[in-house]
Amino acid sequence: QVQLVESGGGLVQPGGSLRLSCAASGIALGYFRIGWFRQAPGKEREGVSCISAYDGRTYYGDSVKGRFSISRDNAKNTVYLQMNSLKPEDTAVYYCATDVVCPPISPIGGGYWGQGTQVTVSS
Repeated sequence: QVQLVESGGGLVQPGGSLRLSCAASGIALGYFRIGWFRQAPGKEREGVSCISAYDGRTYYGDSVKGRFSISRDNAKNTVYLQMNSLKPEDTAVYYCATDVVCPPISPIGGGYWGQGTQVTVSS
């Protein structure tokens, strides 16, 4: 059974940092392009970042460029999203997913998704 589990979300003040993790079981993430997406209440899902499977190239949405960084640790079967200089508009549920187009950061039907982790940026 394939599972993606996101963790690391929480409440942080503006300007703060969080590191999200996407840990997999049942598949080897190293063989997949992985994307991070987010969805805020009342807004459409947005592609945040993605990382390619073999050469590790990374891509970022315009709203997070220069602040977020995606990486992968194949030995731990985990993909990370380091989020710095967080803003209130970064508040959303963050999801990781396999089988994404990268770039642009968009899902392909049939990929695996985690359950999401809430990130709230507020003073």
